[in-house]
Amino acid sequence: MKPNYSQKCLLFVLILFTPIYLAAQSPVRIGLNADMSSGSAQAGEAIRRGILIALHEINQSGGIFGRQVELMIKDHRGIPARGRRNMKQFSKDASIIAIFGGLHTPVVLAEKKELFDSGKIKIPYLIPWAAGTPITDNPWIFRLSVRDEYAGGFLINKALENRFSKIALLLELTPWGRGNEKSMKTALAGKKMLPQTIEWFSWSVEKGDIAYKLEKIYQAQADVIMLVANAPEGATIVKQMAMRPPEKRIPIISHWGITGGRFPETVGKDAMMSVNLKFLQTFSFIKQKSSGKVQQLLKIAGKLFKKNRIVTVEDFQSPVGTAHAYDLTHLLHAALKQAGTEDRIKVRSALEHLPRINGIVRSYDPAFKPGIGKAHDALSADDFMLSEYRFSANKWIIK
Repeated sequence: MKPNYSQKCLLFVLILFTPIYLAAQSPVRIGLNADMSSGSAQAGEAIRRGILIALHEINQSGGIFGRQVELMIKDHRGIPARGRRNMKQFSKDASIIAIFGGLHTPVVLAEKKELFDSGKIKIPYLIPWAAGTPITDNPWIFRLSVRDEYAGGFLINKALENRFSKIALLLELTPWGRGNEKSMKTALAGKKMLPQTIEWFSWSVEKGDIAYKLEKIYQAQADVIMLVANAPEGATIVKQMAMRPPEKRIPIISHWGITGGRFPETVGKDAMMSVNLKFLQTFSFIKQKSSGKVQQLLKIAGKLFKKNRIVTVEDFQSPVGTAHAYDLTHLLHAALKQAGTEDRIKVRSALEHLPRINGIVRSYDPAFKPGIGKAHDALSADDFMLSEYRFSANKWIIK
C-alpha cells in the first residue's frame, strides 16, 4: 500500500526535524582538566564539587538554552604533557563550550604556551585554582583565583604586620616558585629590604634535604619563612620543622598550595600543633556559614555527594577550590545567556562584558574586562586573608 499525500508530508516533517529535535535535547558540556589523583587531588575534587553544585542549580532552572549541562573530567595528574593532551581532546569535541583547569601553575603555563599562545586551540579556559602571574596573558584564559603578582606583596605585608623583619624564602623549583620569588623580592625591595636567604626544593624532595635547608635558614637568622609549596612537599617541610628543637623552630607563612591535598593529615596532629603556620586563602565557608547562599550550597552538596558526605560547612575540604569553581561556573552561565549562543568566540567576548553578578566569594562588577593579564583576573589582593588549620570534632578544618 503506497503512502498517501498526508502520510508523505508527515514523513517529510519527521525526517526534516527529528535531527534538530535530537540536537536540541543533547546536553551542553563543559570540560574539567585537573589534578584528580596526585598528592594535590583534593584540590581537583574541590573544583569538581564547586562546578557540580553550580550545574545542579543551572540545570534545575532550565539548563542552557533549554538543555542540560554535563561535566566531562580528565585527570592531568600534575603532568604538563597530560594536561596538553587533555586540552587537545576537549577542544576537538564540539559539544564542549569551555574548559575549567587547575591545580598547578606549571601545567597551565605549559598548556598556555603550546596551545593557546600558538593559536592551536581557541576555547574559553577558566581557571579556579592556579596562581602564576602570566597565566592570564592570553585572551582565551580567564581566572577566578589568586594572582601571584598580588600574593607576593600580600604575604610580605602580613609578615611585616606581624613584626617579622628577617624574611627567608623557601620555594619550589618550578615556574610557580620562580614567579613568587619575583613578586616577593619586588615587595621587599619596595620596603628597601632583601630576603635573608632563598632556598629551593624540587617536587618529591627528601626529608634529609629539607632538614638541611631549614638549618641553613636558621643559620641565616631568619625569623619567618615564606613558603611556596603544594601539599606533599609542604607536609615534608612542616614535619621537619616540628622535629627541630622548639628554640630552633621558625614560623611559616605559606602560599595556599598546601591546602590542595591531605596536608594536615599527612603532617600529623602533634607536628601540626607544634609549628606556627598560617597561609593564604580567599574564602571561608566557616566564616560565611550564616549566609543564605552558603546554606543553599551546603544543602545541595549534601544531596550530590554521598560518598564523602558534606553535612556541615566544616566538611568542605580545600574550600577555595569549591567556592571559586562555583562562582566561575555561574559567570560562564551568565556569559552564555548574554551571548545567546554556544559559539566559543562569542562566549569569550561575553565573558569580558558581564554585568554585576553576586557570587559567594564576592560581587563581581564586572568579573573581567576586555584585554589580557589583570583584565582577566576576577580577584585582587583585597580578597585575600591569612588562615590557619584547627583541629575540631576529630578533623582538620581551615579557620
